[in-house]
Amino acid sequence: MVALPTIARSISQQCRRISKPSNLRQQWQFQSFRCLILDSISESVKLQRLSDSDSGIVELTLDRPGSKNAIGKDMLMGLERSLETINRDLSSKVMMICSSAPKVFCAGADLKERRVMSPSEVQSFVNNLRSTFSLLEALNIPTIAVMEGAALGGGLEMALSCDLRICGEDAVMGLPETGLAIIPGAGGTQRLTRLIGKSIAKELIFTGRKIGGTEALSVGLVNYCVPPGSAYSKALEIAREINQKGPVAVRMAKRAINDGLDMDMQSALRLEEECYQQVLNTRDRLEGLAAFAEKRKPRYTGE
Repeated sequence: MVALPTIARSISQQCRRISKPSNLRQQWQFQSFRCLILDSISESVKLQRLSDSDSGIVELTLDRPGSKNAIGKDMLMGLERSLETINRDLSSKVMMICSSAPKVFCAGADLKERRVMSPSEVQSFVNNLRSTFSLLEALNIPTIAVMEGAALGGGLEMALSCDLRICGEDAVMGLPETGLAIIPGAGGTQRLTRLIGKSIAKELIFTGRKIGGTEALSVGLVNYCVPPGSAYSKALEIAREINQKGPVAVRMAKRAINDGLDMDMQSALRLEEECYQQVLNTRDRLEGLAAFAEKRKPRYTGE
């Protein structure tokens, strides 16, 4: 697959200001410019880069509103190829996963598609979904799930694979698989437990109980719970903060945190030292020091 800079189209052709009625401008002012950077990969997944000072921010949009973004074969293929492309592109600094469907982040697996699969086909699909979410978790840049409305089953498992989760107060989250006589099979039993603890994770998985945004915040499932319709603007605010930081430093910080959690303390500290060495001789580190001395904003290049 061609890398992002090669297939990015000119901003003048592909990026445009979005005009909204005055009563919606506050909500949409954060979405002023977008540039399509991948097309013809999947009908269900769109990958776009923001422009100008936000050009390090990439949006992956789940775009299957008629099926509430249910994850079928086409969407899974689109997710996998999009993540592989982003992982190879040094100009991408942070990614947001959004939904084009109103009041839905992702309703989980496409059960209509699942019904006609053989057991072996189901196993293969779930294995591919699990590996794709592992790829999302291991992506070398920070990822933010923007959750408005329902995030159920595989949809919540996708969000759990992200580094940060922002939801609206009217969001509904849950892993209802036991009600279908199966278990969460794309990482839910492991990532939810590591995120919110064994006891609460067991309750939510055993019962399939759905929780709202406020409760999700209280148990540590999401980083922020904001008024309905505001999750995107809050996520973009955070993405912009990350976008301004040293990109090599952010990547190394993610590696140190993620990989260090599976190590004993001494091994984790050695990993931290290794990651620090990766930033020690960068031009960005010298730029940061110069900007501090000159009382100006740093201009990081990822070098």
